[in-house]
Amino acid sequence: MSHTPERDRSKQILTLPNLLSVFRLCLIPVFVWLYCWKGNYPATACILLLSGFTDIADGFIARRFHMISDLGKVLDPAADKLTQCAMLICLLTRFPLMLCPLLALVVKEVSDTLLGCWVIKRTGIVCGAEWHGKAATCLLFAVMVVHVLWYELPPHLSLGLILLATAIQLLSLALYLKRNLTLIRRGKTA
Repeated sequence: MSHTPERDRSKQILTLPNLLSVFRLCLIPVFVWLYCWKGNYPATACILLLSGFTDIADGFIARRFHMISDLGKVLDPAADKLTQCAMLICLLTRFPLMLCPLLALVVKEVSDTLLGCWVIKRTGIVCGAEWHGKAATCLLFAVMVVHVLWYELPPHLSLGLILLATAIQLLSLALYLKRNLTLIRRGKTA
C-alpha cells in the first residue's frame, strides 16, 4: 500500500475534513432561518451544537488521519468565523450588547490575518492558532449557546457573559499582535 507524500496530501481538496467544513458553512443559513424567522431557539441551538461538533471532528480527523490540506487550513477557520459572526448578528436582535464581542472578533481576525500575511512574507513562517485563540472561540461559542437557549436570561448574567467573551477576544488579540509583531521584527533583522 503506497502512501501519498506529505506535499501531495496538502494539495488535496476532496477530504472528509474539508467536506465537514463545507457542511458547517451550509448550516449557517439554516440556523439564521431558525433563529430569525422561525424563532425556534432549541432547534437553533441544536444546529449550532452540530456545527461545533463537526468543527471538533474535522480537526481531529485531519490530524489523526493526516488529512491536513492547504484548502482545509483556509476553509476550517473561515467556517468558524462566519458561523460566529452570523450567530452574533442573529443574537443582536435580542441582545444589543452582542455588538461588543462581534466587533472584538472582527478586529482580532482582520488584524491577525493581515499581520499573519506580513509574517509569512517576511519570514516564511505560517503561524497556527494558539491556546488563547481556541479558548476565546470556545468561550464565545458557549456564550452564544447560552443566549440562544435561555430566552429570559437575566440582564446582569447576560452582561457578565458578554463582557467576559469580549475580554477574552481582546486578550487573544493582544497576544496574537505580540506574537506577529515579534516575528516581523525578527524577520527584518534576519
